[in-house]
Amino acid sequence: MTQQGVRWTADQVLALAPDAASRKAGSKLGAAGPWSEAGSTDEGTLWGLCKGSGSKPYQTVIDIADAAGPAYKCSCPSRKFPCKHALGLLLLWADGGGAVPSAQPPDWAEQWIKGRRQRGEEDKRTAGASGSSTAPGDPEAARRRAERRAVRVTAGATELEQRLADLLRGGLAGAEQAGYGMWEETAARMVDAQAPGLAARVRELGAIPASGPGWPVRLMEECALLHLLDQGWLRRERLPDALSETVRSRIGLPASADGPPVRDRWLVLAQYDTADVKLTTRRIWLYGAGSGRTALLLSYGAAGRTPELALPVGLALEAEVAAYPGAGQLRAALGEQFAPPAPAAIEPPGVTTAEAIARYGEALRGDPWLDSVPVTLDRVVPTPDGDSWQLADADSDTALPLTPAARARPGLWRMVALSGGRPVKVFGECGHRGFTPLTAWPQGKGGAVQLC
Repeated sequence: MTQQGVRWTADQVLALAPDAASRKAGSKLGAAGPWSEAGSTDEGTLWGLCKGSGSKPYQTVIDIADAAGPAYKCSCPSRKFPCKHALGLLLLWADGGGAVPSAQPPDWAEQWIKGRRQRGEEDKRTAGASGSSTAPGDPEAARRRAERRAVRVTAGATELEQRLADLLRGGLAGAEQAGYGMWEETAARMVDAQAPGLAARVRELGAIPASGPGWPVRLMEECALLHLLDQGWLRRERLPDALSETVRSRIGLPASADGPPVRDRWLVLAQYDTADVKLTTRRIWLYGAGSGRTALLLSYGAAGRTPELALPVGLALEAEVAAYPGAGQLRAALGEQFAPPAPAAIEPPGVTTAEAIARYGEALRGDPWLDSVPVTLDRVVPTPDGDSWQLADADSDTALPLTPAARARPGLWRMVALSGGRPVKVFGECGHRGFTPLTAWPQGKGGAVQLC
């Protein structure tokens, strides 16, 4: 629950919140006033009763010792995980003021935690038994399914090529007049062809004509990348194996993490969610303290629900991570975990802004459709640049502009306040649109501060 007396920080707790409203509501419950009978154990359990609008207080219990991240149960009717009561209890515990003392859990908390851990043990035994006794699926049937899907994708890619050619033949002005409906219909055709990656890129094309001055150039660039992906699929037999796997990944075909597992102490660099009408995607960046590798974990939740995997920024976990196939692909799967996440004083090494740009350029050779690469910048200063902002290298005359999305986030001002005009270390994503800061460390003070 704590490591050598070190508790989570408030930032690490609030990083678990499913949205801004939950962060705000949870912060209000991070004081002792609404809580009673709160307690904790050294094994990683928190519990408490929170006064609500009804006659009975809400029963909240949290298991912090789960290696995949905290697990929660609350008697409130909220459908958010964690709810504001769980966030409030975690904040109360993180404060360390004695409001959550060591104690024996009440029956209602003990029953939940025991049942949950028993189910976890049963799942492990079941997985072990099935792994040793269940025969693999029919490889011939799997091959036939893959062939049928490949035929569909090829038909979809061929149709998309024709539509791109018709667009260029008729002129880009027609794209602005046609509106979004044309793109949505094309995207639906790609979904029918079982090529979700192509469908997603087509939908992105539909938003470009309404994106402001210079949209024809941006539309042409994205059409060229889509054409390149189409041609990569149609000529995949001629590509090197790694690039062929990257094309398959970008098309949206399933793959498994078949790389050798790497055991390391993995620092959680950043965690953030993106959502559309159907799906919430959580991205978690990890840095291996021993291997020096950076890995990306993806977790998904249905629309309106947060993904289950939650790893607060600044914690580290001893675990195995296996990479997915593809040239330059950093996506990985979290394997066996040997200890729950715990606070750590690890910081990733940083590079200059010039080295960050070069790193992105090198990555594009293996994956031309790559929007950005993870980079830690060392000794940079947030600096205004006209109507925009940039991260200026403190030791040279180079700088990286911030992406429009980064300039619109409140994390920009948090980074500016953290810097105070002095150099800071910043982790983020560097790409052709600029740099998006996600986490920062003040020089010489330690302690990761989440910006996203």
